[in-house]
Amino acid sequence: MTAAPLRVGLAGLGTVGMGVMRVLRDNAAHVAARGGRPIVVSVVCARDRTRNRGMTLDTVRWVDDAEALATDPEVDVAVELIGGSDGPAAALAFAALQAGRPLITANKALLARHGVALARAAEASGASLAYEAAVAGGIPVIKALREGLAANRIRRIAGILNGTCNFILTSMRERGQDFADVLAEAQKLGYAETDPSFDVDGVDTAHKLAILAALAFGREVRFDDVYVEGIRAISAQDIAFARELGFRIKLLGIARRTEAGIDTRVHPCLIPEQSPLSRVDGVYNAVVAEGDFVGRVMLEGRGAGAGPTASAVVADLIDLARGRVAPPFGVPAALLAATPSVPMTDHVGAYYLRLMVVDRPGVIADVAGALRDSGVSLESMLQHGRAPGEAVPIVLVTHDTREAAMRLAIDRIERLDSVLERPSVIRIEHG
Repeated sequence: MTAAPLRVGLAGLGTVGMGVMRVLRDNAAHVAARGGRPIVVSVVCARDRTRNRGMTLDTVRWVDDAEALATDPEVDVAVELIGGSDGPAAALAFAALQAGRPLITANKALLARHGVALARAAEASGASLAYEAAVAGGIPVIKALREGLAANRIRRIAGILNGTCNFILTSMRERGQDFADVLAEAQKLGYAETDPSFDVDGVDTAHKLAILAALAFGREVRFDDVYVEGIRAISAQDIAFARELGFRIKLLGIARRTEAGIDTRVHPCLIPEQSPLSRVDGVYNAVVAEGDFVGRVMLEGRGAGAGPTASAVVADLIDLARGRVAPPFGVPAALLAATPSVPMTDHVGAYYLRLMVVDRPGVIADVAGALRDSGVSLESMLQHGRAPGEAVPIVLVTHDTREAAMRLAIDRIERLDSVLERPSVIRIEHG
């Protein structure tokens, strides 16, 4: 006897939602074999019923209220692809879990803001909560951390988690163009939104990092504790100087376990050209995890788009169809630790500084004095040619120092009358 189908209520018929519809249509037999039963969309909810979405939706029933979809009698599992940390997405998510209905979501903002509350709601009702698609699109990083690496104490996670930023930085490096020009191109190609703030200011990466840190370190989701810095200030000059120094610039999300707590930060980094992450270009994402027994593991792939993200959503549906359920963050919500967060001012590392200065005697000595007085040690310096009386760039690389000391040094350097603009500061990651 054929098992009864798993009936899906799908909220959101945008790029990812229609991707899910196509996967379930085109790979129906394969998905049924993997899931042990057919998986079909029975009910959908979207703002515009009339829009041409490229495939017929005559076999599904429409509802207008996403929250009602969560408890519809013809729905076995709710899939939330609306987006946003609150509003209809949150209403649907909590309604489904409180009713004991499984929830699958690709919504990183929702999880970053309400992850622990959602996990508790799921446990209280016995429902499952799955979110493979919320981080790194088609890369199975959630399952890797929660299941594949479950025997390990994770020491560190570092990742390229936003394809828009990676495309921009890659294009700047390959073409020598500045940020604004490449951003405009990314918007024309559909890689960047009309308002790109969430991407280029690092917020999207921070949402994903907060989720990964909770999963990797067994602690509460702490989005507000993530230090966030975007890529708007990166210039073509910085890209060129980084290449000369043997580095590439990437926006990384980094989470690290320390004796003082958990360090979570998102910012541009200079990473060595020979580093595996430095070779991840274009719209691709990658995550590196370091465990005490497994060592270093790297996953790479497309981090967004209809196909990759839909692939991850359907993988969660297959797990549910098979009855495979795990605690959302690897351990019961009650066991998620309130591990303290390490403030960014305690970060220790090397730094790249680019200064625009008036080329005149004594400038380098003044800058070196500001660094010395702040407790920052200089490792190397780049300066090309001379232009007496004109503005010239100089690049400094420091030895490892504390962030607090570097901030003090920057304030002192900026007050020098020979320094014409605020220094460009980029942290260096060797690992």
